[in-house]
Amino acid sequence: MQTATVLKVSDYRPSDDEPFMNERQLEYFKQKLLDWKEDILRESRETVNHLQKETENHPDLADRASSETDRALELRTRDRQRKLISKIDEALRRIEDGSYGYCEETGEPIGLARLEARPIATLSLEAQERHERRERVHRDD
Repeated sequence: MQTATVLKVSDYRPSDDEPFMNERQLEYFKQKLLDWKEDILRESRETVNHLQKETENHPDLADRASSETDRALELRTRDRQRKLISKIDEALRRIEDGSYGYCEETGEPIGLARLEARPIATLSLEAQERHERRERVHRDD
């Protein structure tokens, strides 16, 4: 009787030596995205708890201003993270529909190194650079 070896996702690293976006790579990136999302949600819960505890009135005007500035910064950070969760959810949908890992503009593989660094990437490095150049040209107008 042969026993199957279960390899944890954390033990696995995608490689260019295997077919691009094979089942193992898709599972790896899915887990990476889910872990990232869970980290963000945990941090968000901690922020909410912190903000609820930080509701006391500060008699000193400078302390109150500092507290309000910290609060505004936390809320902006949470808003950026909310948008990031939306991008993570979109990437998870692309894994499900089979389009994950391929450039939205060219249809070419995005590349493992880019996906490892930015698992929510939707453009290949070349397409992203073209996009940023066009953005700079229009911004300079």
